[in-house]
Amino acid sequence: MPPHCDTRDGPVVTAAKRALDAGNVNLILIWVPEEAEGEVKMAFNRAIRVRKVGKEAQDLADDWFFETVVRLHRAGEGAPYTGLKPAGLDEGPVVPRAEKAIAKGNPEEVISFMLHVVEEDLQQRFKTVMERTRYDVNNVAAGRAYVQAFIGFVVYAHHLYAGIAGRGGHGEGKGGHHH
Repeated sequence: MPPHCDTRDGPVVTAAKRALDAGNVNLILIWVPEEAEGEVKMAFNRAIRVRKVGKEAQDLADDWFFETVVRLHRAGEGAPYTGLKPAGLDEGPVVPRAEKAIAKGNPEEVISFMLHVVEEDLQQRFKTVMERTRYDVNNVAAGRAYVQAFIGFVVYAHHLYAGIAGRGGHGEGKGGHHH
């Protein structure tokens, strides 16, 4: 996954902020694996208590809570926790479109974008194969360039299909949590 779940403006910290502001731990529990619920509830209760001391204490408690839930979320993904990242990192072109699709309840923009990207890439790879098809059999380097293009096209197409057919998206399976 592109930098996102561990950023200050990502979905985990956004949910943690909502949980703290609403005083409802359930708003963040969905972002961590079930086995981490106890630790999150304990951290949530401590953060809620400390937030009452004042603005500086609230900021410190919030940051500690955000780091805790992001760490536990990343552990649920089987990924290392490398710290809380700043807001505004480049998520690439797909993540914002996908989140916008979810917010709108309409996947058409992300589907159209992805189909266009895949089509363009497959067309280019195919064109490269076809350009290298007619090589002099005595030019081994040109033959190898053809084989590289051939394998690049076929294997890429296979991996695309396997990723789609296998539904191997981020965190799918294991009850909706990451693996």
